[in-house]
Amino acid sequence: MMPTPLPAVKPEGQPETVSPPLTGVVDTHFHAFDLTTAGAPGSRYVPAYAAPIEAWDAAVSPHGVSHGVLVQPSFLGTDNAHLLRLLAQRPAQLRGVAVVSPGFAVNDLRRMDALGVCGVRLNLVGTDHHIGEALHPLFDQLEALSWHLQIHTDHGRLADVLRQLPESLTVVVDHFGKPASPTEVSGLVAGQHDRLFVKLSAPYRLAEGCEAQDLAARWLDRVGPMRLVWGSDWPCTAHEASQASSVSPRWLADWLASDTMTEVVLTDNALSLYGF
Repeated sequence: MMPTPLPAVKPEGQPETVSPPLTGVVDTHFHAFDLTTAGAPGSRYVPAYAAPIEAWDAAVSPHGVSHGVLVQPSFLGTDNAHLLRLLAQRPAQLRGVAVVSPGFAVNDLRRMDALGVCGVRLNLVGTDHHIGEALHPLFDQLEALSWHLQIHTDHGRLADVLRQLPESLTVVVDHFGKPASPTEVSGLVAGQHDRLFVKLSAPYRLAEGCEAQDLAARWLDRVGPMRLVWGSDWPCTAHEASQASSVSPRWLADWLASDTMTEVVLTDNALSLYGF
């Protein structure tokens, strides 16, 4: 008889235990930027402050974070200069997700690859969520470089976007996939969910009626533990008051059933996905 596998999450009513300190955590979603007076055209929000990488260090290192994935903020558009400079300074600790235009140059992607960029972000918030043919050459290049496409959508639009993407393309979804309702996660069909990685990040960006732990459980059931990663979303742009609760993955570690499962979700998956 096969042994019964350990549960993925702790059952309700389980006695409280002292939580061990977290180590080796990978923060798969944070931003760092200089102070800027004007954002890229169409920016919905431009912070009136700088977010230096040293401030990210101070915020997350007490919570066991040792590595990070620097994501290009939308208000900087395709000017990835600051991101690339930080990657060059910390090659062992950081990886990057850039933003590029449809008229990208292949040599630019290769230069980014050498510095530690491993994905491109497509922010569709506030758009019609239509993916035009102009991006198809980019998708081919992502696959050639073994990069992924990271997508940020409005609430309830994830399935619409996935239907427009090549099934062979690895896709990372921001902020729990931002479903319009909890049941939406279960509605994704094969070919949509079986190539996804899901960032369990920024619960303050979720739709009303969606709760982080419930969505984490639904995603765990849908894609399995090997496709879940955690991100702080630091400095929580447009939600700066949430920094204190966002920078710690403790809620997730306490919810998972075992130290092994915690290590898989908070460390191992991200180390593999981002090529550390």
